Amino acid sequence: MRYLTAGESHGNSLTAIVEGFPAGLNINLDEINDELKRRQGGYGRGARMRIESDRVSITSGLRHGKTTGAPITMIITNKDHQKWLDIMSVQPVDQAAQKKRQVKKPRPGHADLVGGIKYHFKDLRNSLERSSARETAIRVAVGALSKRLLKELGITTMNHILNFGGQEILIPEEMSIQELAEKARLSELSIANPDQETLIKGLIDNIKQEGNTIGGIIETIVTGVPVGLGSFVHWDRKLDGKLAQAILSINAFKGVEFGMGFDMASHKGSEVMDEITWTQETGYQRRTNHLGGFEGGVTNGQPLIIKAVMKPIPTLYKPLMSVDIDTHQPFKASVERSDPTALPAAGVVMENVVATVLAQEILEKFPADHIDELKTTFDDYLDYCKNY
Repeated sequence: MRYLTAGESHGNSLTAIVEGFPAGLNINLDEINDELKRRQGGYGRGARMRIESDRVSITSGLRHGKTTGAPITMIITNKDHQKWLDIMSVQPVDQAAQKKRQVKKPRPGHADLVGGIKYHFKDLRNSLERSSARETAIRVAVGALSKRLLKELGITTMNHILNFGGQEILIPEEMSIQELAEKARLSELSIANPDQETLIKGLIDNIKQEGNTIGGIIETIVTGVPVGLGSFVHWDRKLDGKLAQAILSINAFKGVEFGMGFDMASHKGSEVMDEITWTQETGYQRRTNHLGGFEGGVTNGQPLIIKAVMKPIPTLYKPLMSVDIDTHQPFKASVERSDPTALPAAGVVMENVVATVLAQEILEKFPADHIDELKTTFDDYLDYCKNY
């Protein structure tokens, strides 16, 4: 399974083509649109989310609600494009239209300037349009398709926020993954502690009034993952490495850790490794999950525990200093629409990106021309692992 995305933030649409998906899988567009709606939600979102109401169209690869095994084309129309017809026209336009909404003052923390230098742009809008986080909408659509596949195999994903702008979310150690998921789903902030809702919303409101932004730490948890996804025989086939790369490709994500992550630096080996147990009912298990479900780049049957840090959104309503690329004189950076935080939305993106990588790994490991073939082979493999 592989996919490509295309489209710009204020262009006509976002598009993805997904190749290698098995035939025979029931696809409900409402499920995909629900994921897109989740991405647009969350406390603190800005004006763009009120303009767009993302819905996906599938124009190939499905017939009568089932996948056919052919490439799947997914399209999300950008409603805001109607206000940008001449600015984002794919056809040549006159000089006046070319100069509208040009960007000459790059924003610190964005791809504006590096893109201009790399691709020889004199209008940095070419950089910001494609590098915008708007692209993550279509990746969520691909992730929703992937989650549908994982669900058929009993694999579930969830996400929640662990740290909001330096404010740690307090979660009881005894809280189950299911309860964690339920509480986070009910929260506008995607946090599992309702007692901290008011505090965090106040923090976001204050940051917005300052014209500033905050980041935080997101955790994605995946359950039902079998032993043996990934490989240790080649460096580029380690699954935790593939996940880390995919997560760091999400806009504003700057770090990834698994299980205890960087906390391992402060512990002895005996406090970090997960002891192995075996019972006839369950097969091999671990007493703990400090390693986050991975050993040697391969899944060990425990839930995947993945944390990632998102930097504060770099577009500020009280912009930092920059340099005009024409005059080389100092100026305040240009301002595009922005949010004080997008952590809840970023959690949805991360969860769906993780689901996509896992779907790719499963479709590489198991025969998958048809969903029934995949399920049969997958179930046989689970029996093998249990009885090993």
